[in-house]
Amino acid sequence: MKKVTLILLLFVFNYANAQKTDTSTAIKNIVSEGSMLNRSDSLYKSTQTKLPLKSLILPATFITYGFVALNNRGLLKLDQSIKEEIWTEYPHRTVTVDNYLQYAPAAAVYALNAMGIKGKNNFKDRTMIYLMSNAIMGITVHSLKGITRIQRPDGDGTNAFPSGHTGTAFVSAEFLYLEYRDISPWYGIAGYAAAITTAYLRMYNNQHWFRDLLPGAGIGIISTRLAYLIYPSIKRKFFKDKPINTMIMPFYQEGGGGLSFVYNFQH
Repeated sequence: MKKVTLILLLFVFNYANAQKTDTSTAIKNIVSEGSMLNRSDSLYKSTQTKLPLKSLILPATFITYGFVALNNRGLLKLDQSIKEEIWTEYPHRTVTVDNYLQYAPAAAVYALNAMGIKGKNNFKDRTMIYLMSNAIMGITVHSLKGITRIQRPDGDGTNAFPSGHTGTAFVSAEFLYLEYRDISPWYGIAGYAAAITTAYLRMYNNQHWFRDLLPGAGIGIISTRLAYLIYPSIKRKFFKDKPINTMIMPFYQEGGGGLSFVYNFQH
């Protein structure tokens, strides 16, 4: 158990450290553009730079690990040993907290804004970005599950790879990080901690192999980065300055999908 937690912590905190340069650059850009910039317009100013390739190295490594582990005898053996350590040798009741914890970092974004601690974007923009992130992640995860058809550790279903809960958790964590990285790094660290815990609980509940978790995390991070990259262009092209009060976006959650409906009561 300790070994698994340590592995996840090393992966994610290495990713957090890799973002320090991006954060410093973003702060310099904001300062150079002037302190009179309206907060609601920050989406255009703070996301006009290209997506740094180095920010994708670690999540891409996560995804690569998962695919390699599908057919690597040594890594398959590692999956079995982790299952034995967590589940076989210490059978226990499953928990449901991971079903809710995966959304905690995203919920924190809205809670912080409600408390007056403003993030990068206004309600409309951040909600669109979050929904787009989940749509990209959900489509990717669902497609890979259908292609790979990997059996779960408990034998219930052949949709183990990659982990949808982990993907959702890391979308939420990256969302919190990108909204508040210019305010304090601790918000991002808290979000990553919740995402790591969610990933671990998927193994604790005997629902996923270790190889399912890292690709889920990588897809979640990249999906969120892509949403932040492409949303400003979509907004300028299709919405311009028109207010967006109603948003409907597809979503995927492990076991099913649907449409998300959001209505903004703010003026």
